[in-house]
Amino acid sequence: MDVAGLAAQAAELIPRRGRAVLGLAGPPGAGKSTLARRLVAELGEAAAYVPLDGFHLSNAQLDRLGLRSRKGSEPSFDVWGYVALLRRLRQETAEEVYVPDFDRVLDEPVAARHRVAPGARLVVTEGNYLALDAPGWREARALMARVWYVDAPEEVRDARLMRRHTGHGRDTAAARAWIDGNDRPNAELVATSRGRCDRVLTLPDG
Repeated sequence: MDVAGLAAQAAELIPRRGRAVLGLAGPPGAGKSTLARRLVAELGEAAAYVPLDGFHLSNAQLDRLGLRSRKGSEPSFDVWGYVALLRRLRQETAEEVYVPDFDRVLDEPVAARHRVAPGARLVVTEGNYLALDAPGWREARALMARVWYVDAPEEVRDARLMRRHTGHGRDTAAARAWIDGNDRPNAELVATSRGRCDRVLTLPDG
C-alpha cells in the first residue's frame, strides 16, 4: 500500500480556505482506522483523525434499545451526533474541537480522546457506514469532499476480526459467534454502499 501516494491525493482535497473532510468507509476489519491514522501521520499538522466509533451508543443505551447483541450495527450509532460534529468541523475552524473515541478495553465510547486543531485543514474520518444510503448517513456523506471505500479479502478481514475479539477477552468460540452473527451482516449492509464511494481501495494483510 503506497500510503505516501494516497496521502498526496488526500492533500489535494485541502481547500484554500476552511476545512474539508475525507471519509473512509468499508466493512469491519478492512483496515480503515489503520489507513486513516497513517494518512494523518503522513500529512502532519494539516490533518486530523475523527473516528465514527466515538459515536457508538453507550452500553446503557444499547440495553435500553435491545441492541447490545448488535453492537456495531447501523442503529447502534448516534448518527445525528456524528453529523453535528462534521458540520461543526466544517464551520468552526478558529478553535480546537475535541472528538470522542471508542475504548475497546472499556467497551464504551469515551469523550475528548482526539483533538482537531485550528490548523488542521483536512479531517480524515472513518467508519463502516459513511456512504450508506439511509437517514443521517446521507447527510454525513454530503459533508465529505470524497469518500474512499476501504476493503480487504474476506479471509483477511475474518482473521483480523478474530484477533481483535480474542484480544479483548472473548474466547475463540465467542469470537466466532460474534463475527458470524454481527460483523458479517454488518459487512453485507456496508457492501451496499460501495457504489456510492468515489474510489475503492483493496488493502492487503499486514
